[in-house]
Amino acid sequence: MYAFIWRRLPGNRAAKLVGTLLLLGLAGLVLWYGVFPWLEPRVALDEVTVG
Repeated sequence: MYAFIWRRLPGNRAAKLVGTLLLLGLAGLVLWYGVFPWLEPRVALDEVTVG
């Protein structure tokens, strides 16, 4: 998968590295501000049941 993305990005090695970092940052932002807030009420992380 990563080799496919690396081959599909345009430019030389430096441009591909910048593009990869931008894609990783975008994926992180989508997870942090979109997926995790949506998922938090559905997953009970604060409920500890140690007996």
